Amino acid sequence: MNATDRTPADLLSSALAADPGRPLVTFYDDATGERVELSVATFANWVAKTANLLQGDLGAGPGDRVALLLPAHWQTAVWLLACASVGAVADVGGDPKAADVVVSGPDSLETARACRGERVALALRPLGGRFPQVPDGFVDYAVEVPSQGDRFVAFAPVDPEEAALIVAGREFSGAEVVEQARGEFEGRVLSGLSYDTWEGLNAGLYGPLANGGSVVLCRHLESLGEEALAKRIESERVGVVRR
Repeated sequence: MNATDRTPADLLSSALAADPGRPLVTFYDDATGERVELSVATFANWVAKTANLLQGDLGAGPGDRVALLLPAHWQTAVWLLACASVGAVADVGGDPKAADVVVSGPDSLETARACRGERVALALRPLGGRFPQVPDGFVDYAVEVPSQGDRFVAFAPVDPEEAALIVAGREFSGAEVVEQARGEFEGRVLSGLSYDTWEGLNAGLYGPLANGGSVVLCRHLESLGEEALAKRIESERVGVVRR
């Protein structure tokens, strides 16, 4: 973390400059057995591609609202940082009717259809796989994102004092996200919390990113027994657990 970082995108840039090879997000889905580990560099590449999709193909810019109808997942973390890179407001679990863009997982497609703007669907399959058939009225993220550029340059500067995140009815500016995330989660954090609260977002992404740490993000952690959880904590060298 750099003392001059003012937005979540700044935090990622600083992490990339400091140690691009270190793990940043390790994702487990305990319903499917999936495990994905992303280094800072790999995560940043996904963010750049997604930000290019969001800004270029979907036409989003500073102040536009992006409703994220997604669970705690590594691809959700990518979208949160892509929104921050563009300057769009990431509205976690937000109302699609009030959004310029909606990003939906497979379980919320009907709700997402209320968005009159652009609609993106994520299959959330292992290894970022595609839908067998693209949902009507949506673009398939897994189809569109691979061809996007590996570098992202915002069309307009991102103002740290403008709204960047809405979660559980609370609005944060980019600067507030950075300030709130500093100092709490250092080292390696295991989080089984959902992304629909600030606590879940902080433990599951922003806190480790802001403090030079990493996150073991666990979906469906409740299906993992205590013995298996203890083994994961040991094997992943976790220092902090939130569930």
